[in-house]
Amino acid sequence: MLAENYVSIERKITPAHERQLVNHTTFAQTVRDSLTMAYRGILKIRHTPEQLIDVTLQPILFTLMFAYLFGGAISGSVASYLPVLIPGILAQTILTGSVAIGVLLREDMDKGVFDRFKSLPIARIAPLAGALIADTIRYAIITILTFAMGYIMGFNPAGGLLSVVGASVFVILFAWCFSWVFAFFGVISRTASSVQGISFLVLFPLTFLSNAFVPVNTLPDWLKWFVNVNPVSHLITAIRDIINQGTIGVDFWLTALGAIVVVAIFAPLTVATYMRKA
Repeated sequence: MLAENYVSIERKITPAHERQLVNHTTFAQTVRDSLTMAYRGILKIRHTPEQLIDVTLQPILFTLMFAYLFGGAISGSVASYLPVLIPGILAQTILTGSVAIGVLLREDMDKGVFDRFKSLPIARIAPLAGALIADTIRYAIITILTFAMGYIMGFNPAGGLLSVVGASVFVILFAWCFSWVFAFFGVISRTASSVQGISFLVLFPLTFLSNAFVPVNTLPDWLKWFVNVNPVSHLITAIRDIINQGTIGVDFWLTALGAIVVVAIFAPLTVATYMRKA
């Protein structure tokens, strides 16, 4: 008798009913579900550490290569070049590292993982929110390794330790805001490889055509204009002001405003597109 009642109730709970129940999750449950999904993302990193190869090797290799290739030519010595280079390397690697969120989202959607999440009594937004939260671990690793490599090579920020911590928090928050762009690419793209291709097509001009590695005044006028309006240049200058001088300048506020604008545009767009597909 109990078994028959259970079967009859189960038959009444259609996929539409399940979707309706999930849509009425409370804010507190949504937060709990998102944190649970973030923990899942951390476990994925733990069980597949090769996901961190790019964020661990890139800041080390790039710092070594650019410091010894350009240090003498641009600043006269490696030690003199590090205050210029470290903020540039940090901005470049943390932005390229944020591409992973879109690739991983697309892979999960292609493998049917998100289809399984639909059948669970969790907030529909939780898998997306959890992935974005877990990705901050990647940004923290990039930041720590970049500064650690700089210290090993002789970098001594004039702003002190507190300025380094403040710059680290600032750049991690900026990367999280910017990652909404790649999360959107992950939701709308058909394959993970296309997400990576589109993302790097956007990032390469922004990161390399900036003030990351060379003085702006050495560039031709047409390129100098682009570098000066490039948002990545503002980010790098803001980091340099904080760690080298311990100050917050105009570039900091421009970068913060840009991050807010990116979230204001791409967060609703990504969520709306994701919810239609979820």
